[in-house]
Amino acid sequence: MIAPPERMPERDAAILGMLPHVAFDGWSKRALRAGVLDAGMPADEAEILFPLGAVDMIETFCDLADRRMEEAAAGLPQTRLTARVRAIIALRLQQNRPYKEAIRRGLAVLALPQNAMAAAGCTARTVDAIWHAAGDRSADFSWYTKRAILAAVYSATVLYWLRDTSEDNAETLAFLDRRLAGVGRIGRMRGRVDALLARIPRPSRLRMGDTG
Repeated sequence: MIAPPERMPERDAAILGMLPHVAFDGWSKRALRAGVLDAGMPADEAEILFPLGAVDMIETFCDLADRRMEEAAAGLPQTRLTARVRAIIALRLQQNRPYKEAIRRGLAVLALPQNAMAAAGCTARTVDAIWHAAGDRSADFSWYTKRAILAAVYSATVLYWLRDTSEDNAETLAFLDRRLAGVGRIGRMRGRVDALLARIPRPSRLRMGDTG
């Protein structure tokens, strides 16, 4: 797992305080200073808490959202894995609904070429948190394939969600269901192919000099 950004209660408080300001001022020092003040801390704490600037703030927000999601997911009913993954993503979208504009602006920052590694790290940590919250404990090669597939599904779902104006994210959840159904069909097809290949006898190795 990719290491998360530095975790401190003061950093979390500053991020939560600045989120309402990000919608107007972006992931900027101005929004951060306002957030620090709203959190009840001295304004000069802003420079100390996030010396690496906007990307550091965005990564901290993503990590905080991951932790809040995992904590809330503990109260979800135990269901089959795919249904639980769907419920966890729905939970995350609902938690982040008040911060949609801040997330839109954050994605614009992460889309810059120089921030590609930070963007990939945020996605990887979030996907890993979703699988972990869902109860997946795989340690074989499927660990990588599951996360790669979910990264594509989750990223597409977030982009759809940013444009969604339906009540309770209804259209986004329908989109997510279609994506998960497509992944399920691929998985079933792969399973049938693997089963078919397993029934085909493997040809014995020709002996040296045996040309028929």
